[in-house]
Amino acid sequence: MWQSYLNGLVIAAGLIIALGAQNAFVLAQSLRREHHLPVALLCVVCDALLVTAGVFGVAALLAQNPLLLAVARWGGAAFLLWYGVQALLRAYRPQGLDHAALATPRSLRNVLLAALAVTLLNPHVYLDTVLLIGSLGAQQSVPGAYAMGAASASLIWFLSLALGAAWLAPQLARPLTWRLIDLAVALMMFTIAWQLLAAPTAA
Repeated sequence: MWQSYLNGLVIAAGLIIALGAQNAFVLAQSLRREHHLPVALLCVVCDALLVTAGVFGVAALLAQNPLLLAVARWGGAAFLLWYGVQALLRAYRPQGLDHAALATPRSLRNVLLAALAVTLLNPHVYLDTVLLIGSLGAQQSVPGAYAMGAASASLIWFLSLALGAAWLAPQLARPLTWRLIDLAVALMMFTIAWQLLAAPTAA
């Protein structure tokens, strides 16, 4: 059991920590201190559910359905391009941390909906959690323990990211810093969208 748990923890940590759209969103929300803990917990729950689904059979189902993967690919690319444009526009009118938080506060509901969109409309999330982590988990001696290990990795990472970035926020409050952050987020979103669009279509 513990071997399966550790396998899930290590494999998931290696994939989740890699910088991506979900991590960039959590980082930005944490630096703004705008509902960052609920966002982090939402990402943890989504990852846990997706990994569990993959471990117990959804990975094989998706791998055999090119239409679902194509819908996820194009829809995800469109959303990532839109989100990248929004970050790029913010970079052209940067504000300090305090002014940014006070000028355009968003409700918890809107922030969580945006977090869900970044998570569920990004095909890379399904490739990592459902197909890769999930298919590996299906081969473990105790798949349930493996899924718990993967969920633990997600919990540790996102809470660390949210709390750490929020703690650093006072040192990152200058408008120039926010311009660089938004430019980095935009670049990340455009890069992932390009990778999705440039990938060869499955026959």
